[in-house]
Amino acid sequence: MCIGAKKKVTVFLNCPFAYILSCVILILAQKSGRSYFMKKPALVILAAGMGSRYGGLKQMDPMDPMGHAIIDYSIYDAKRAGFGKVVFVIKKAIEKDFKETVGARVPEGMEVCYAYQEVDALPEGYNVPEGRVKPWGTAHAVLCAKPFIDEPFAVINADDYYGVDGYKVMADFLTSHEEKDGKAPFAMVGYHLGNTVTENGYVSRGVCEVDDNHQLLSITERTHIEKREDHAEFTEDDGATWTSLPFDTLVSMNFFGFQPMIMDELEKGFPAFLDKALKENPLKGEYFIPSVASDLLHEGKASLEVLVSKDQWYGVTYPEDKESVIDALAKLRDNKTYEF
Repeated sequence: MCIGAKKKVTVFLNCPFAYILSCVILILAQKSGRSYFMKKPALVILAAGMGSRYGGLKQMDPMDPMGHAIIDYSIYDAKRAGFGKVVFVIKKAIEKDFKETVGARVPEGMEVCYAYQEVDALPEGYNVPEGRVKPWGTAHAVLCAKPFIDEPFAVINADDYYGVDGYKVMADFLTSHEEKDGKAPFAMVGYHLGNTVTENGYVSRGVCEVDDNHQLLSITERTHIEKREDHAEFTEDDGATWTSLPFDTLVSMNFFGFQPMIMDELEKGFPAFLDKALKENPLKGEYFIPSVASDLLHEGKASLEVLVSKDQWYGVTYPEDKESVIDALAKLRDNKTYEF
C-alpha cells in the first residue's frame, strides 16, 4: 500500500523561457547519454525484525523528548538528501502502532508505502516449516517491497543511525550512475570500524576488501568483534585466540544502493535458497542481501562501489547502548543538525 506525497509540486512549461530550457536539457541529455530526468531514489527501510539482544521493538523506541525513534532521523536525512519515497517493510502485527507513530511523522513531500514481511510470504509450492517463527532474512524483506519499486533505491536497517553524509553520497550515486557494459551499478556505504563498535559487548560486522577504484572485492563476516582501547579484535573460537582489527577498517552496516533489476534477481534466487535452507536449517536459515549481491558481482551482472562515510554510526545492540545514542542525538539537535 502506498500513500502519495503529502504535498505535490507541478511544473508548468508554458512560457518561452521554460520551453527553451527544457529543449536545451534534452539536447544535453542526448549528447551525454545520461538521463536528466531520473526519478528520485527510494528508501527501503527494513523494520520487520526484533532485536534479540536488545529485547524489544527498536524500530519505534523513542530516542528524544519528542518521541522520535532512530528511524525518524534516518527519514529526515534521506528527505534532505533527495530521496522521494520511503517503503517501510514491517509485520502486520505492528502495522497499527507503526502507522500511528513513525508513519504519521514522515515529512511532507515524500511518498509513503508499506510492504509486509511475513514468514508465510513464500513462492507457490512452498510451506512454512513447523516451528519456524523467524523471518526469512534481509533479502526476503527487500523482495517484499518489489511491488513498490521501479526506481533506484537504498536499503537500510530501521534501528541504525547512519549519519547525514551516508544519505548524501548514496543519493548522489543513485542519481548519477546507470548501467554500463551490461553491469548494474550497486553501491554500499562503508564505515570505519571504530565508528561502529560498542562499549557494552561484542558486535558482528562485515569486513570489506576494496580495490583501488573503491570497487568491492569481498565482505567477510566477523561475528564476534570487541572494542579495545585503540583498536578492535575478533575471535572465531570463543575467545581462545584474538586477531587485531584497526579502527579504520571498512565495514558494512547494511546500507546498500541498488537498481530495480535486483528485485527480479531476488525473486529468481529465493526458491533455490529455500530448497537448501529447508533441508539444512529450516528454522533459522536466512536469505541475506550481501550473499545475493556477491553472486551478481561474480556473475558479471553488477558492480558495487564502496562509498566511504566518516560519520559516527549509532545503534542499540544492547539496552545499555540506548543512553549513549540519546546523548549523541541530543548533541546533534543542539548544533542544529536536526530541527524537528
